[in-house]
Amino acid sequence: MTKPLRCIVVDDEPLARKGMELLIAELSYLELEEEFSNGIEAMDYLKSNEIDLIFLDIEMPGLNGLDFLKSLKQKTQVILCTAYPQFALEAFELDVIDYLVKPIAFNRFYKAAEKAKEFHELFQSPQQTIDNITDQFIFIRSERKLVKLFFKDIKYIKGLKDYVMIYTTKDKYITAMNVKTIHKQLPDSTFARVNKSVVINVDYLTSVDHDLILLSEDEFTLGNTYKDYFLKTYIKDKLLKR
Repeated sequence: MTKPLRCIVVDDEPLARKGMELLIAELSYLELEEEFSNGIEAMDYLKSNEIDLIFLDIEMPGLNGLDFLKSLKQKTQVILCTAYPQFALEAFELDVIDYLVKPIAFNRFYKAAEKAKEFHELFQSPQQTIDNITDQFIFIRSERKLVKLFFKDIKYIKGLKDYVMIYTTKDKYITAMNVKTIHKQLPDSTFARVNKSVVINVDYLTSVDHDLILLSEDEFTLGNTYKDYFLKTYIKDKLLKR
């Protein structure tokens, strides 16, 4: 990545803004452009400035973080930073990159920032499209080539507004398509939608803990809308009985 990600911080607490400023300064690929104490000022700034990443608090006077997200028209990446873990499910339904709970440890911040950098780099690369889907694999058109992806190699698919990112065991691919569209074309026996933004390959599922799904080192929230169907279809019939 040649240019750093242009960032803003939106938080009504001065100490929280200072803490985020120090965390951002630790990573050379992040560049803090401005910081704001409320969502209204930040929204006005975004009308005339292009930003790659927003570090956003939730509980703020006036326009809170979730309402800010719902009003955001730009395809800007957002990492929520809050003292309230109970908003995580709703936040991921709004396509945030990550959800950090204060106080924020550097290793957790680093993981979220790396995820944002990864998305940004893939969005800068030539777009790919799904050309054909067969019984065992899909073809993705990428840079004048057709790339063959076997279903068994796809770990999960994550949506971000009008794009989906396909994570395989070896690489990642991005295409201009929403999660609902690609999920409809994949075999339901293998691919389960677990929230608004994520479809997983259940063959890589390692554990389910209430509203948390684990695929090796990757964690996803199990949304209320999809929870009953997921548990009934992929867990209940395979659960060992006493």
